Amino acid sequence: MSNVSSTTTPMMNTTPPVMIRLSDVYNYTCSQKGLLLPAINEYTWSIGVRAFLYLFGLLWCFLAVAIIADIFMCAIERITSKTTIVRVPDPTAPGGMKELEVKVWNDTVANLSLLALGTSAPEILLSVIEIVGNNFVAGEIGPGTIVGSAAFNLLVISAICIVAIPTGEIRRVKSFKVFVVTAFTCVFAYVWLALVLLVISPGIVELWEAIVTFLMFPLLIVVAYFADRDFCLKKKKQAQPGFVGISLSETTANKYTVTDEEGGSTTGEHHGEAEIMRLAKDLGRIEDLPEEEAAKIAAKKLIEGESHNRGWYRINATRVMTGGKKLIPQVMTSFQNLYERIQLPEEERAEHKGPTKHMDHSLGGTKPVIEFTAAAVAVLENEGKVRVGIRRLGKLDVPVTVRVETINGTALAGEDYKAFNDKIKFGANEILRQIFIEIVDDFEWEPDEFFFVKLTTEPGADIALGNISICQITIINDDEPGLLEFAKPSIVIKESSLVARVPVQRINGADGHVSVTWKTKDITAKDGIDYKGGEGELQFDNQEINRTIDITLFESDKPERDESFQIDLLETTGGAQLGKIKKTIITIVNDDEYNGLVSRILSLTKANLDSLQLEQSTYVTQFRNAMNVNGGDLQNATFLDYILHFATFFWKILFAFVPPSKYLGGWPAFCISLAVIGFLTAIIGDLAGVFGCLIGLEDSITAITLVALGTSMPDMFASKTAAIMEKYADSSVGNVNGSNSVNVFLGLGLSWLIATIYWNVKEGKDFEVPPGSLGFSVVLYTLAAVIALFVLVLRRFLGVFGKGELGGAVIPKYLCAALFISLWVMYILFSALQAKKIINVQI
Repeated sequence: MSNVSSTTTPMMNTTPPVMIRLSDVYNYTCSQKGLLLPAINEYTWSIGVRAFLYLFGLLWCFLAVAIIADIFMCAIERITSKTTIVRVPDPTAPGGMKELEVKVWNDTVANLSLLALGTSAPEILLSVIEIVGNNFVAGEIGPGTIVGSAAFNLLVISAICIVAIPTGEIRRVKSFKVFVVTAFTCVFAYVWLALVLLVISPGIVELWEAIVTFLMFPLLIVVAYFADRDFCLKKKKQAQPGFVGISLSETTANKYTVTDEEGGSTTGEHHGEAEIMRLAKDLGRIEDLPEEEAAKIAAKKLIEGESHNRGWYRINATRVMTGGKKLIPQVMTSFQNLYERIQLPEEERAEHKGPTKHMDHSLGGTKPVIEFTAAAVAVLENEGKVRVGIRRLGKLDVPVTVRVETINGTALAGEDYKAFNDKIKFGANEILRQIFIEIVDDFEWEPDEFFFVKLTTEPGADIALGNISICQITIINDDEPGLLEFAKPSIVIKESSLVARVPVQRINGADGHVSVTWKTKDITAKDGIDYKGGEGELQFDNQEINRTIDITLFESDKPERDESFQIDLLETTGGAQLGKIKKTIITIVNDDEYNGLVSRILSLTKANLDSLQLEQSTYVTQFRNAMNVNGGDLQNATFLDYILHFATFFWKILFAFVPPSKYLGGWPAFCISLAVIGFLTAIIGDLAGVFGCLIGLEDSITAITLVALGTSMPDMFASKTAAIMEKYADSSVGNVNGSNSVNVFLGLGLSWLIATIYWNVKEGKDFEVPPGSLGFSVVLYTLAAVIALFVLVLRRFLGVFGKGELGGAVIPKYLCAALFISLWVMYILFSALQAKKIINVQI
């Protein structure tokens, strides 16, 4: 018996531990937290490894949502850019009717409906999917993300936009009435949310409350549209028949012009041929600028000079974040200064000329090169001597010797100057030497004379002479006022020069202040059409011998150009007389080489602009862009672009299978992208929930911080770019309010409506939504939103801020930004303390 008991006792003791371990394999830390995750058993993984992997997966999925949202926004752009042809009465048009192409979608309606859905789709779908996935039980991540994203958008993004504007500039909201409507609803939406959660039916959302919340979304669109069109607010101007809310001014066929509230207008034809041609001609005059880079510069300037909607900036921000093809062409760093020059006003561009090509005589710096510093030097006879500069280029670390000698011209050695013939030595690393040649002042009047100074190399010397190896010295007689005349009787100017600089010279004397009047005269060129003519006076100071008359030339589309005009010198003052050449003929001719260059730049610019059209993508271009960093523009790709590209390569290839937005009006891309975003947001909700559980964070804290920031990052970069590029603040901070309102009305309204219908119809119960920390968070955000919006309105009307919502003086704008950031930090801090029950505020 003792043997039996000794063998059975161990078996009875080991059975319970085995049962406990089998149970733990399927019920471990945070294993029941997600809807779809964990996908595999993670029982043997340490909590630290799991937390790291879930955080990494969360960030990776944020990038995935950004990429598919790019495609989603392209589809929305295609849908909202749809146009139609309408006919309006016009007595001047054939048949008495004019055809105009107008947009089907109103911009305000598009911004608050599809574009708001595009930018807020992750937050909205996360709230809906969380409700459905939790068996129609309220969760914390969806609503928390909506409130946290609203706080980040209004406070942090607005602060960044305020300080992003260059010092001294401001940006004002153009459609202020729409801004007032969306600002009111931005606050009212969260006041209503607080009333539902805390006052009207605490802890319960009734069916009528859900319906009212959801219906506020279309009501917001209608009210904003009325505000945009000024319906019921003031007497409308007489509109053309057939249009409601759109005032059409005089246009040409296939173009439309919509008059705005400030008297400006927006034309329906972008990137006009004339503007592209003007840029191409301007860039074609810059030396050393390759055609491809010139075309990129032209396309960049055109794109940056055009107004874009919020969706465009969101797409560009996403591509910056993922190393994709940018919507703003990138100019190589070596040509950036040329791009900056083209942005300057024309009168300032002469001070920022590009480099000039020179022949390299030094064979790549291996040989010393000697030359004069100037090809011609003038000296007054009474100065007694003339200074001539000699410089060394190329190899500098060896001593060199060069011979300098004078050669007679009309001036004779001994009579007008003293001959010079000597060796000039340069020590190692010495780059400049000077020689002085004596001038003979004979106190007798004689015409201006000249002689030459020449450089020669010594036999066996391993040096080269530069471009300026001969220098002309002109001796100016200073005893008389002199003669004034043109340097040449005729000048041929290429039309690409834009300015004809006609030299007038003073000879045989330079004493005193003199002047001469001049006047243009048409020959075959016409004043006001081919050139800007007129008359004027050219003044010479004492001892000044050269001046120019500048005549502006106008460009012409004529294939062959050979047109002339004349300039006459008329009357002189100060004792000067007219010389022999009293008139000169200016002939304007075509510049075939320049015209060919302009034509090539024009074609490349159009190709660049076409490739950047959002709705014109095909499967081939989608896969090409997905497989290449920076969309194939490797020259301008940065190291960060490569990192982001390879980090998102899987998602780019996968999403390249989504139908391009050009097909069927963009609707297939819209529907498929929306479905993919929904699936990814479900994964993000699980990743965030499990990660928060693993590190001990409540869902509400995870939602208002990590998830809210991850979904709002593209909006932050988009708003900053829009604030800098746009003339107005509507696309940066103006649309933030509308997006925040849509999040509540559509995100919570739709999810609440689904849940309340389910509980009322199937269970006969009310839909319970415990206020918890959400109610406190909503109240905090509402207070912060009221303060922030009040400050933005003050900035618009007070001079200390520059009377603009964004930008202004340095100190005021940074103070405002600091206030906004402080409000956001306090919102996060107090919401987290309430969720952790460190504080317990009863509302």
